[in-house]
Amino acid sequence: MLKTKALTNRDYELIKSAEQVIEKNYRYGRHHIGAAVRTKSGTIFSAVHVEANVGRITVCGEAMAIGKAISEGDHEFETIVVVAHPHPHEEIEKCWVVAPCGMCRELISDYGKDTNVILSYHSELVKCNILELLPEKYTSDID
Repeated sequence: MLKTKALTNRDYELIKSAEQVIEKNYRYGRHHIGAAVRTKSGTIFSAVHVEANVGRITVCGEAMAIGKAISEGDHEFETIVVVAHPHPHEEIEKCWVVAPCGMCRELISDYGKDTNVILSYHSELVKCNILELLPEKYTSDID
């Protein structure tokens, strides 16, 4: 069972940032995921995923947002969220929060073991530490 925390107003602002970036940049077959990361300085960096015809070179939204923050010199992460935008053929009207994929869980934890992740858990939006989503994380650290 995950150790979860309730969302704050700042967390809902982060979700809104992820929704705004994908709503602005949604393009069928190219961009349908938006991500936003809040750094410990309080700055929010948002980005979309970059899809490729060869799936394994697609870059997830989390990696794009983290890379954007790092490129701007902000290296300490507090919370991250990912949202999906509905496709035209889906009968869904708004974006929804999705959990990071396994590779993104590794990436998030590599760059911030204290980072919180917002996700839907038992039909409720909550946040938890990234390591809750990645038990027995691989590390090259010697204990």
